[in-house]
Amino acid sequence: MSGTVHVLAVACYALGVLVTVLSALGAALLSSTLDRLHLITLTTTIGVPLVGLGLALENGWSMTTAMVVLICVVLTGSGPVITAATGRVQAQREGLVEQESPE
Repeated sequence: MSGTVHVLAVACYALGVLVTVLSALGAALLSSTLDRLHLITLTTTIGVPLVGLGLALENGWSMTTAMVVLICVVLTGSGPVITAATGRVQAQREGLVEQESPE
């Protein structure tokens, strides 16, 4: 493996972990559930893809890399949807939106 690819992989790991840790710390400091959801979404939309890219670069193409990429795609795609659904339920409980389904 070339040194450049290794450096890129480590940079992706570092950025992904940094985003995840900062999101978690920020969420721990906030008191509102809706505010916390905004920070946690960063983990699934930025942190997970960066760590997955770092793993793919470090390992090269293999079945393991394909599985990592698949997991990253599923998390990146489903994370914001689950966050939106959680936010809607919380907003309904707080009386910010009506209890009925959106039309």
